[in-house]
Amino acid sequence: MTQSTSMEQHPDLMELRARYEAAGETTQAQMLEGMTMVAGLYAAISPWVIGFSATSFQLAMSNLVTGLALTLLALGFASAYSRTHNLSWVVPVIGAWLVITPFFVLDGPLTAGIVLSNVITGGVTVLCGLGIGSLGLMRKGR
Repeated sequence: MTQSTSMEQHPDLMELRARYEAAGETTQAQMLEGMTMVAGLYAAISPWVIGFSATSFQLAMSNLVTGLALTLLALGFASAYSRTHNLSWVVPVIGAWLVITPFFVLDGPLTAGIVLSNVITGGVTVLCGLGIGSLGLMRKGR
């Protein structure tokens, strides 16, 4: 009789996890994760910073929820990138949502502050998400 090993102990899987763990510990990864967390926190508090929480409740709640989700994702990447790297595709999607949200969800007047805040935060989030997603693709020599 042969004894089968579990998938968890497969050498290729262990090597892949080690590569993702090493990628998550680089300075670039820490910078991207930190910037993503700051963007998420800003997105969550932006309705009160910019001052549209009273005029557009729906947009304020959208920014709060997406900002908190983004912050939690960034914390997950920072603490266990080898286990959470599969969720990195969500970050650019959240960033794109932040960019288009004022045009679809806004139930009050559309001001330059609202648009600029969401577009800049969303753009930074998309770039950070693309960077986080590409961390596992980097070679060891970099």
